[in-house]
Amino acid sequence: MYKEKRLFAKHKKKRPKTMSKFINPFTDYGFKLIFGREVSKDLLIEFLNDLLEGERVITDLQFLNNEQLPLYPEGRGIIYDVYCTTDTGEKIIVEMQNRMQSNFKERSIYYLSRAIVNQGRVGNEWKFEIKAVYGVFLMNFIIDKNIKLRTDVILSDRETGELFSDKFREIFIALPLFNKNEEECETNFERWIYILNNMETLKRMPFKARKAVFEKLEDIADVASMSPEDRERYDNSVKVYRDYLVTMDAAEQKGAQETQLKIARNMKDNESIAECTDLPLSIIEGL
Repeated sequence: MYKEKRLFAKHKKKRPKTMSKFINPFTDYGFKLIFGREVSKDLLIEFLNDLLEGERVITDLQFLNNEQLPLYPEGRGIIYDVYCTTDTGEKIIVEMQNRMQSNFKERSIYYLSRAIVNQGRVGNEWKFEIKAVYGVFLMNFIIDKNIKLRTDVILSDRETGELFSDKFREIFIALPLFNKNEEECETNFERWIYILNNMETLKRMPFKARKAVFEKLEDIADVASMSPEDRERYDNSVKVYRDYLVTMDAAEQKGAQETQLKIARNMKDNESIAECTDLPLSIIEGL
């Protein structure tokens, strides 16, 4: 547990001291402004194509209602960050997750399962023809003991690895594990992840000469270009995000101090304890 906390601290993002030039994509409303509107549909298409390079090409998307009502009266509804369908019928769910939640993996499976179930049709004429469902989960945390930036989940044979069905596809991206700087990014996928990870602190939009869509991203993500209504909603979303970070910092500091106290209790020499734990002698002498 302590190792995981240190890993979180190592990859923790810097917070700007002044108002950012670009939208923070880790905020709920900010993410939807960038990827969840008709005016920014090109950005989502380009991002997904770079994510799925060599696998498929998306030429058009249609946004769907991101609120899915429960299937029965006491059931639980779902609200996706972004929910859309391709021009060939595949369903795509894109989520930005800031914090680990209980049963997160199971939750992602449930999300995609609902997208499959909703394709069912009443009557005997429907023969279970379903389109593929994709779940893209951008995670601002490290899940379990994962050490991979990207985890691709498919349905395949356990022994041979042969693809069993292409109708279910999940991609998990652990953003804190991406540590390349601007010059080290080699692929468009890496350029997207670099921008998302650093957008709140960028003074200019990088990679515009390499990919035209980043020029459009610069316009879409410019805080100064927001309408008054969008700006108010975005500012509220930023406040919620920063309140969460403050809570996380407090929990992290408390956990670090508890670890120091545990070390101190197992040592005998007060001066050695102070040197190893950075605890003041007044606290150590009271243990």
